Amino acid sequence: MDIKSYDKLFINNEWVSPSSSATLSVINPATEACIATTPEGQKADIDAAVAAAREAFDQGPWPRMSASERADCMTELSQALQEDIPGLASLITQEMGSPMSFSTRSQAFSPIIVLDYYAGLARQYAFEEKRQGMVSPVVVRGEAVGVVAAITPWNAPLFTLMLKLAPALAAGCCVVIKPATETPLDANALAEAVAKTSIPPGVINIVPADREVSEYLVSHPGVDKVSFTGSVAAGRKIGAICGEQIKRLTLELGGKSAAIVLDDADLNKTIPEMVMAGLMNTGQACIAQTRILASKQRYAEVVDAVAAFVEKLKIGNPLEEDTVIGPLVSARHRERVESYISIGREEGARVVTGGGRPGHASQGWYVEPTVFSDVDNNMRIAREEIFGPVLSVIPYGDDADAIRIANDSNYGLCGTVWTEDAERGLAIARGVRTGTYTVNGMSMDFTSPFGGFKQSGMGRELGTPGLEAYLEFKTINMPTDYPLG
Repeated sequence: MDIKSYDKLFINNEWVSPSSSATLSVINPATEACIATTPEGQKADIDAAVAAAREAFDQGPWPRMSASERADCMTELSQALQEDIPGLASLITQEMGSPMSFSTRSQAFSPIIVLDYYAGLARQYAFEEKRQGMVSPVVVRGEAVGVVAAITPWNAPLFTLMLKLAPALAAGCCVVIKPATETPLDANALAEAVAKTSIPPGVINIVPADREVSEYLVSHPGVDKVSFTGSVAAGRKIGAICGEQIKRLTLELGGKSAAIVLDDADLNKTIPEMVMAGLMNTGQACIAQTRILASKQRYAEVVDAVAAFVEKLKIGNPLEEDTVIGPLVSARHRERVESYISIGREEGARVVTGGGRPGHASQGWYVEPTVFSDVDNNMRIAREEIFGPVLSVIPYGDDADAIRIANDSNYGLCGTVWTEDAERGLAIARGVRTGTYTVNGMSMDFTSPFGGFKQSGMGRELGTPGLEAYLEFKTINMPTDYPLG
C-alpha cells in the first residue's frame, strides 16, 4: 500500500475539494520526516459531511435495507480491506510508530475481525420481535439511532474506528468519521476501500480536523449520537455538550490498569506476557497494564525479573519485525512522558531500568522503556495515565490488599491477575471494579462487551451491547387478538 498525499475529502462517496487550503502534515515519528499531507477539515466541511449523512439516513436506502443486505455490504468492505493487510499495517506504523509486530495483528487485522463479527451479528440479531406483554401482544423494534459522529484517537486509529463504524453500519446508521490529526491516512485508506463496495453514498464520510472543528461536529444539530475514544478531559467536554443537547453518547476513555502478580505465580511464564501487556504499542494503549502489583514477599524478585526482561527489548525502527519498542507518536508526547519520569523520581520512586532516551537513536521520538520500583499507589505515576513505556511496581500485602490497591484509582478499564490457581484468580477478578479482566493473560474478546468503570468511560463497545448502543428501542402495543406466531 503506497503512502500518498491527498488533496480531497471523502464525503458522500466522492472525493470532494475541501472548503479551505489548510492541510495536515503526517509525520513519521521514527524519522521525523513528513510522509504525506491531507486536507484539514473546517466547519463547512463538517456541514457537508453531516448533510450527506443526514440525507442518506433520512431518505436513503441504508437504514431501510434488511440487516442481511447491510451485512453483505460490510463483507464487501472487509474483503476490500483484506486486499493488503501488510500494507495497511505498514501505513499505520509509519503514521504513528507502532512496531510492525503489533501493527500487523492489532492495527490492521483486528479491525477486520471486528467488522466481520458485526456483519455476522447483523444477520442473526432480532431487530424486531413479537412478544406477549403483560396485557397484550407487543412488537419491540431496535431502530438505528441516526447520524453518528465517530471521533477516534491516534494510538490504534483503524481499530478504534471500527469499534464504532462496524456496529453503527450493522444497526443502519450513517457515520461522520473524525480521525485524529496525527493519523488521517488509514482513514483515507478505509475510504478507498469503501469506494469499492456497494455501500450507498453518504453512509460513510471522513473529515480529519482539529479540536475546535471536532467540537463543532459534536454539537452539530444534525448529529444524533457521538462515539468518542480519547482522553478523560476531552470526554468530559464532549459529555457536557451531549448532556446539554440530550444527545446519545458512548465514551471510551483512559486507563491505569493493574496487573496483580499473586505469590504463587510462575514468573518465568508470567513476566514476558505481563510486561508486554504494559508495553504494547510502546505503552500507548488505554488498556496497558502499567501498574504491576507484587506481593511484599516476592517484591524484589518481581522487580528484578521485570527489569531484566525489559532491558532485553529491542528499541528501534518500528518497520523491523523484531522491534518491540518503537517511537512515541510526537515530540510533544515524548516531552509529556519524560515529564512523568521526572515526576516519578521527584516523588521518591526508583528507576530500575530505562529513564532516558536510547543512545543509538539520533532520530525519532524514542523513550527507553522505564521500570519504577518503590512506588506508592498515591504517587502521580501510579494514578495518572502516562500513555508511554513506563511501568510502576507497587507492593501489596494479601489478596484483599491487592484488590484494594487495584480499585484505588479513578480509572477502571482493564486488569489482569497472574496465578497458578484459576479459582483464586477468578475471585480477584470479581473483586476488581474494571470493565475487562483476564486471568493469566491479556485479551479482549471481540464478542463480549468492552468499556470502563468510573472515569474510564460510559457505555460499552463490542459484543451485542456494542450494537445496541446504536439502536433506539421502540415498543408497539398491539390488539389483544394480534397473533404472535
